[in-house]
Amino acid sequence: MSNNAFARLGVPTSLSSVLEGKGITEPTPIQAVTLPDSLAGRDVLGRGRTGSGKTYAFLLPLVTRLASSGSRRTPSRPRALILAPTRELATQIEAAAAPLVAAEGQRTLTVFGGVGQGPQVSALKRGVDILIACPGRLQDLVQQGLCDLGGIEITILDEADHMA
Repeated sequence: MSNNAFARLGVPTSLSSVLEGKGITEPTPIQAVTLPDSLAGRDVLGRGRTGSGKTYAFLLPLVTRLASSGSRRTPSRPRALILAPTRELATQIEAAAAPLVAAEGQRTLTVFGGVGQGPQVSALKRGVDILIACPGRLQDLVQQGLCDLGGIEITILDEADHMA
């Protein structure tokens, strides 16, 4: 399989090209199994070890589906939510997402506690497509009326077992 391996699974060329630029041309087993269903909008539960490709397995369909949803970015109202248990994981997800969302003209924001919320609130007010959040800070922002989750089209729980 070549770079078209991702295209055959339904990943748009704009995103498979980003992967190819990173030297990723073959889907991992979890990607090959989950991408067709998640790209079609079905709920997916995936389990795999660190390094198995889980992050791209959910980021690729997320960015793809937002690009085709027809909705627009609006202030303080993200279109998708990724919950992660730790700031380290949230930051890793954002780093993996950055080139994908850039290819589609989307914006991400990562929010977590332990830092001032001012810059996070300002970014939310400018509008984000994908909010990557740790539960505590997200709850704070929602309770303060600074983040409205009513526009969420897609939700991803990363390492849900650690948040349970």
